[in-house]
Parts: sequence; C-alpha cells; structure tokens
Amino acid sequence: MIEIKELTEIQTNQDELARLFQEVVADGASMNFLHPMQYETAIHYWSNVLTENVRLFIAILDDKIVGTVQLHLSDKENGQHRAEIAKLMTHPNARRKGVAKTLLHYVLQIAEQEGRTLLLLDTEKDSLANGLYQSAGFVLYGEIPAYSQDPFGVYKDGNCYYKLLK
Repeated sequence: MIEIKELTEIQTNQDELARLFQEVVADGASMNFLHPMQYETAIHYWSNVLTENVRLFIAILDDKIVGTVQLHLSDKENGQHRAEIAKLMTHPNARRKGVAKTLLHYVLQIAEQEGRTLLLLDTEKDSLANGLYQSAGFVLYGEIPAYSQDPFGVYKDGNCYYKLLK
C-alpha cells in the first residue's frame, strides 16, 4: 500500500530523495536538470526546496521513498487562490503502480484544504503524465514549443494545464 507523508524537514530523507531524483532524471524525466545529475546537485536542490510557500509530499512503498510532489502556494497578494503542482516524480521501478496518481489526488485535497481554487502545472508534451493530468480533470490551455530540454539536451515542447477546484 502506498503511504503519503508530508516532509517538513529534508535532512532525515535527504540521501534517499537525492538518489530518487538522480534515477528519475537518468530515466529521461524532464525535471529541469541534465543527465548525469550529480549527487551534490540533487542534495543542493532538496536542501533548498522547503519554504513557507512550498509543501513537499512523498510516497512510500515497501519502506522506500518512490515518489514526490510539491505544492507551490502563490504568495502574490492577488493570487492567494492559486497554486502550482511541481516535481511530481515516480521512481522508474515503481511506475505503473499508482504512485503518481495517489500523489496527485492527495495534493489536490491539500490544495483544496489550503483554500486554493486554481491549480497550474506544466509537463513535457509527449510525456505519459499528460494522460494522468487529463484524467484528473486538468485542462490543457497551451503548448509551448521547445519549452525545455530533456535530461539529454533535446529540446521538448511543453504543455500547460489548469484545474479549477470550485
């Protein structure tokens, strides 16, 4: 069974999170980093993730962290109703087991509890994640050519989605 937990500090799980991130990037996920992702780069990323406006959730399966998702709460005075979903990742060995779906549904509930009514996210146009987001009610509102590079330096188009919660 997949367990979802919120992390309020990184140190305890820093090594496991870094290795997860390295595996996800090595497997081709477009996560804003290039392959090979150095361990130190991953450690640096995670050590700077948590702020008062970023909530981090992990998925645990068989006593291992197999996925993460972040909820970035807008700190704009006129944007208190919105948030962004970021870094939804699943370890390659845990894919097709419901990890991403479980994380996404969990973070949607948290966003609603936070009073957020508009959620945004982006993903690679050809990613399998598009199906997940669409099945969860996200609406494609735009495509951006050559939005980012995949981990191997190839430019990929991006899809932008939104979801209204109320």
